[in-house]
Amino acid sequence: MTAAADPVIILVRPQLGENIGKAARAMLNFGLTDLRLVSPRDGWPNPMAGPAASGADVVLERAQLFDSVADAVADCAHVFATTVRKRGVTKPVVTPEIAARDIHAAAERSAILFGPERSGLETDDVALARTIITVPINPAFGSLNLAQAVILVAYEWSKGQALAQPSINPIAPPAPHEELEGMIQQLDAMLERANFYFPPERVVTTRRTLRTLLTKPGWSTQEVRTMRGVLSALDGAKARRG
Repeated sequence: MTAAADPVIILVRPQLGENIGKAARAMLNFGLTDLRLVSPRDGWPNPMAGPAASGADVVLERAQLFDSVADAVADCAHVFATTVRKRGVTKPVVTPEIAARDIHAAAERSAILFGPERSGLETDDVALARTIITVPINPAFGSLNLAQAVILVAYEWSKGQALAQPSINPIAPPAPHEELEGMIQQLDAMLERANFYFPPERVVTTRRTLRTLLTKPGWSTQEVRTMRGVLSALDGAKARRG
């Protein structure tokens, strides 16, 4: 993954250190580390950001401070502005999902602007962007906090990244059909001896249903061996009782 593939998250005039920290946490959750701050109200660094970041210290430590939006996006070829309204600026409007696709498709660096908590981006801020990102949201309650907005956009971007953690225990491949067939035949013989197949006209259908049931899970070799051990134990216990 090249540096250009990772979008820059730019918080424009953020008000609270806690919200900067929460935004940093949201970023790192989805693999983003390039945070830029434009004229934060309470200055930077802010002692309230660290605890709110809950361990996303690397994002805060690397955060860059700028005096203007123009300076913050100077090295970015593609700039997206997040806002619930166009604010009088005629630009393409896309969802976070479509924006993520565009960012992945671009060779040059992209930046995503997020406005202050109370007022959002100003018209002049949006004017610097090529595209507007708007989250489809309940029109009767369109209130998203800063971290929520960042996490929605970062999540959509992360879908193109290999972030999913592998299972602690690797999933074993399915057992060869020969092994599965041996287990099925073992169970079939036990059911035959137990007079399970009744009435006679239903035998073929019942056997087919059982086979379908037993071939669905994709048993591993170890699982087949374990199940056959269970069947042998049950069969042996019945023999001893008999």
